[in-house]
Amino acid sequence: MIRPGHVDSFCRDNLPPIEQWPDLRVAEAGLSYPDRMNVAHDFIDRHVAEGRGNAMAVMGEGMEWTYAELAERVNRVANALVRDLAIQPGHRIMLRSPNNPMMVAIYFAIIKAGGVVVATMPLLRAKEIAYPLNKAQISLAICDHRMIEDMSAAAALAPCLQKIVTFGGGELEALMQQEGYGEFTTIDTAQDDVCLIAFTSGTTGEPKGTMHFHRDLLAICDTFGARTLCATQADRFIGSPPLAFTFGLGGLVLFPFRIGASAVLIERAGPVDLLPAIHKYGATVCFTAPTAYRAMLDEVGRIGKGKLRICVSAGETLPKATFLAWQEKTGIALLDGLGATEMLHIFIASPAGANKPGATGQVVPGYEAKIIDENGMDVPDGTPGKLAMRGPTGCRYIADERQTKYVMNGWNVSGDTYVRDADGFFWYQARSDDMIVSSGYNIAGPEVEASLLTHPAIAECGVVGAPDPERGMIVKAYVVLKSGVIPDAHLTKALQDHVKADIAPYKYPREIAYVEALPKTRTGKLQRFELRRMAAERDANAAN
Repeated sequence: MIRPGHVDSFCRDNLPPIEQWPDLRVAEAGLSYPDRMNVAHDFIDRHVAEGRGNAMAVMGEGMEWTYAELAERVNRVANALVRDLAIQPGHRIMLRSPNNPMMVAIYFAIIKAGGVVVATMPLLRAKEIAYPLNKAQISLAICDHRMIEDMSAAAALAPCLQKIVTFGGGELEALMQQEGYGEFTTIDTAQDDVCLIAFTSGTTGEPKGTMHFHRDLLAICDTFGARTLCATQADRFIGSPPLAFTFGLGGLVLFPFRIGASAVLIERAGPVDLLPAIHKYGATVCFTAPTAYRAMLDEVGRIGKGKLRICVSAGETLPKATFLAWQEKTGIALLDGLGATEMLHIFIASPAGANKPGATGQVVPGYEAKIIDENGMDVPDGTPGKLAMRGPTGCRYIADERQTKYVMNGWNVSGDTYVRDADGFFWYQARSDDMIVSSGYNIAGPEVEASLLTHPAIAECGVVGAPDPERGMIVKAYVVLKSGVIPDAHLTKALQDHVKADIAPYKYPREIAYVEALPKTRTGKLQRFELRRMAAERDANAAN
């Protein structure tokens, strides 16, 4: 008997008006999906049905599950959700956990039961957790028992939350073990039913909830995964981004599960932990941020790359210096990628052997991208402008007036300033609001950051425009020094001279502030809007 699709229509009711949607070009991307589908089947059950149940699906600290073993756990959680916790198709369920195999089982159980996953970053605190609870009107949360304190505190700020179930300490596990829970009939859903609400990291202010359909999860695998990444069933995927971050969800779970490969999920995945884990698990594909690759350079030079063969970098712009240093140490050309939570995953990248160091890449087959001006008109190659893109995925915010700012004339328009060259490669300049205009010159803050990062004294830096009465704005750098380096006037001049010698002299930072740490989001992205606030506040205090 076919079960009904979404009973709770909240997601459908809170999609933006269809005239505000981007042009979702699924057929034009060469993709086709059935009208009725549930991706829990495509990512897990299909492998069991096709005879690959004994293949390794996911591994982590003390856990190694084949696809058949994972499928059974998914079924047991799904039964607990439906029979004991009374979820209905369309219900939103918050999932809070570090990266581990059990989180994956719960993730797909929610989807298999017709629910909508809302995963949160492990480091979020009560106020930050309460925001998506209230925005998505979530009544049930499933939480790693080690994170219950902040989850419980969030419940006091979110009246909609009625129940929290923990796992890892035995509560959910007890429900899972009931007789007859090993089998579960997948809830019948539509390809355009929402199965995931991913909240942006708040780089530019209040997070936005992005809604994604069942078919979207397959589309990113069948475009970037199949046509640019080109991994195989023999690969083992590993990385640092949380699964609540769509970069991590795609790179560490969806891409390997789509092709029947293996996912390695480790809870501690900082640069100091990642390389040893790569060796321990024999990982061959890595997803992490440019700063992590930079931090691993010395260690990878000492102990080697292990079995790594594909390294994907995203989340922040990849400095040319990091690209070249990693290639020199490992022989692997980093696969730089540009994605967005609104687009679900990467839509600009270049496969190995077809890249230009310093360029983000070319459009992933199945997507389109162009550069436009403030009025939405195309600009010639070589001219900086806003990046606009479209393809089989696209922006649909949950009840948010910012939908009309992100989508223009059917195109998704990010906050990124890019230049496209004559060969079709896209070169990152800055966030559109990170472009510094000083004495009539346009200066991209990340370009100055990339130059500063090549100096041996600097660990991290962030560059923004600071108000200046003579030039309108000046380039200001906030710098975190490496251990043992003394900040003084001599170092400041050395850093300024370094930039002057590396890029156009007018781009050098006229002010340098030495700080212990840079403001970042929970996903590790630099919050330049916070640096701009700090620069403006200092200017106001000086005026007083």
